[in-house]
Amino acid sequence: MKELNTDNCPLCQRLVKLTFHHLIPKKVHGRNYFKKKYKRHDLQEGINICRKCHNGIHDLYDEMYLGKVLNTLELIQADPALAKHFAWVAKQRIATI
Repeated sequence: MKELNTDNCPLCQRLVKLTFHHLIPKKVHGRNYFKKKYKRHDLQEGINICRKCHNGIHDLYDEMYLGKVLNTLELIQADPALAKHFAWVAKQRIATI
């Protein structure tokens, strides 16, 4: 996954390098449910978030659930389990090289 410029993560608020998170995971783009419901360019929408938040999202939920239920920044931020993870990430030190 390509890392983007350093900025504040919208989930944990840390100033770190960000990665791109597809709001509809690429793994489910070919499924009929998503092909019928979304246009091709809609499937490419995403948010820039830090690696720790990104990993937490994918550790807690599978791709189908993310695509169907947690497919906006607002829904991701409102999820209680993810909010707990993001609060933990916010307290983590940022590695310096």
